[in-house]
Formats: sequence, structure tokens, C-alpha cells
Amino acid sequence: MTTFRPTGLAAIAAAVLSLAACQQAPAEAPPLAEGTWTVDSEDSRLSYVTVKSGEIAENNSFSGLSGTVAPDGAATVEIDLATVSTGVDIRNERMREIFFDVAEFPTATITAEVDPAAFEALDIGESTTQALKGTLSVKGAETALDTEVDVTRISDDRVLVVSKDPVIVYADALDLTEGLSQLQELAGLPSITPAVPVTFSIAFER
Repeated sequence: MTTFRPTGLAAIAAAVLSLAACQQAPAEAPPLAEGTWTVDSEDSRLSYVTVKSGEIAENNSFSGLSGTVAPDGAATVEIDLATVSTGVDIRNERMREIFFDVAEFPTATITAEVDPAAFEALDIGESTTQALKGTLSVKGAETALDTEVDVTRISDDRVLVVSKDPVIVYADALDLTEGLSQLQELAGLPSITPAVPVTFSIAFER
């Protein structure tokens, strides 16, 4: 049996076509401004630090985050207050039932407007720092948020948004001082600092 082997011009043409196929540039990732982005709850976290008795700092967190960023830049992140974790069961219970009253107010909400054009040219693996102005709503009260975030494009359809510095949230700005006093009394503490630094890491998928 005879095997056909290209010779002359045919062989050169085949080699050129093969080389061109190997050198084709990969398809560009779609711009971040396209589509709606949804919070990946499993890979997202919001944490805060409390200080009691003037000197004892403790880490706390929420794992139940959800939300979206629309194509026009309208962003909403909801915090499931029942997912609060303080490291102590009885304290978790008091936070849910007394401080947050999750039976009536199950979620806190962060809303913000972002500029989609600011992320238009972000390639995979690149990061950018952007100012973020928003509103935090807890139990019907609101306070302004003003911070910076680092935005990293992980893949075509995944970004990670991380607070650059802690955001200080004040209990009196959200009418939470009464609940704080109740917690202090129940725990028999001389004081609980009414301001907490908050940090977050939120993954979004398209």
C-alpha cells in the first residue's frame, strides 16, 4: 500500500497552515461589564472584630452572603444575620435573638453603585483598586459606607472583591446601642466597644 506524502509546494503549504494554527491568539475574555454577576456564597465571607472590657479582641464572621451586580452597576449584597459566628454558642444565640432580632430582621443589606467601565480592560490575573461608596442597612436603620476595594479578575467569569482596609461601623449609627447594652449586661462585662472594624472577601460569578 502506498502512503501519500505531500511534496514541493503542497508540503510547504501544509507546514504554513499548521504553524498558523499553532500561533492563533487565544480568544479575548468577555468584558466584565457584560452580564449579571452573582455572589458565590461558599467562597465569600464578611468578618468583624469586637473588643470587650477595653482590651479583649475577638474575631466574628458571617458566612451567609448573597447578592448581585447588574450590568448597569447596581450592586446589592445581603448578609444572612443568622449565620453570625462568634466562636461561642451562647453568644451566637444572643447575637441572633437580642442584638439582631433575626426573627423580624433576618438580613442586613449593602447597596452600592459601581462603574462597570472601570473594570472594562481588566485581564485575567489583573487587579485594580477602586473607591466604593454604599449604604449599610440593619434593622431598618442605615449608615453610609466609604472605602476602597481591590478587584481581581480570577477567570473569564469570576472576580474577587476584597476590602483594602477595615471599614469602621458604629453601633449608634445603626441604632444598635440598646442591644449592645443588653449583651453587656447579660455577659457581665464592664464594656463592649461600640465601634467594630469590618473586612470582607466576596467572590462573584457571571
